[in-house]
Amino acid sequence: MPVTVVKHLPAIERLAEENIFVMDSLRAEAQDIRPLRMLVINLMPTKEDTETQILRILSNTPLQLEVTLLHTASHDAKHVSKQYLDTFYRTFQDVKDQCFDGMIITGAPVELMPFEEVNYWSELTEIMDWSQTHVYSTLYLCWGAQAGLYYHFGIDKEVLPEKLFGVFENKVQVHHHPMLLRGMDDVFYMPHSRHTTNRLQDIQAHPQLEVLAGSEEVGAALVRSLDNKHVFVFGHAEYDRDTLKKEFERDRAQGLSIAVPKNYYPNNDPSQTPIVRWRSTGMLLFTNWLNYCVYQETPYRIEEIKQKKEERHL
Repeated sequence: MPVTVVKHLPAIERLAEENIFVMDSLRAEAQDIRPLRMLVINLMPTKEDTETQILRILSNTPLQLEVTLLHTASHDAKHVSKQYLDTFYRTFQDVKDQCFDGMIITGAPVELMPFEEVNYWSELTEIMDWSQTHVYSTLYLCWGAQAGLYYHFGIDKEVLPEKLFGVFENKVQVHHHPMLLRGMDDVFYMPHSRHTTNRLQDIQAHPQLEVLAGSEEVGAALVRSLDNKHVFVFGHAEYDRDTLKKEFERDRAQGLSIAVPKNYYPNNDPSQTPIVRWRSTGMLLFTNWLNYCVYQETPYRIEEIKQKKEERHL
């Protein structure tokens, strides 16, 4: 089934070349069904690359999704034009009176900063507060996962001795929770690119959280709240084949000290084509979240999301 987005979004043409069906909003309005309403908070500077990756991986579900892209108004984006944002994105003020079945908060290149020093932190926390009553389930990615874990559950990140950069094994920690892990292997690969981590012990000690996957090397990889309203992914299962390659070449061109990403190039040789080990993991993870944490639980009348959330907190 298609993903529905704003008409003329550049990602539509790119995804169509891959035989991925993305429907514009005008065509979707003619169909008499109730699509899932998804809100994507895109915090990455490379907006178009990130939105294409997210839409590609969401398109694997048989559900129809109506996707709204949101940027933070309190941050002056330097890698995308104001016209692009005005055309394809909304701000929190535009959507705050609406309800959404699901929300995705992406990563951001601000991980070495204390959360409170990020210039859009106040706006992001307002969105996360609002989501408690207006969004049924939220999926947090990389820095977004660290931000959500810190804000909602008080678990801070810590700086790693060296950047975690490459494609790493992640081991399933539980075997009694089939929903988010359905179809996934006991050991699966996922790209990680970060200078900080969350310790498994800190999360395991929290009574409202469960670590689903991780390892000593990567720390936490996949975590859920027990009510499935918060799902944290600390890697990048949505990445393209060449995303780590672009990051590696960019940093090397700037004279930065960066190691060859682990388990990525054949024989660790950057002249060779990277090996994709995580595509099936990404498809399963996003599809399972959409199916079991959103579609199977969210009310048909979307305005009832707020009522159900409020009842849960009584």
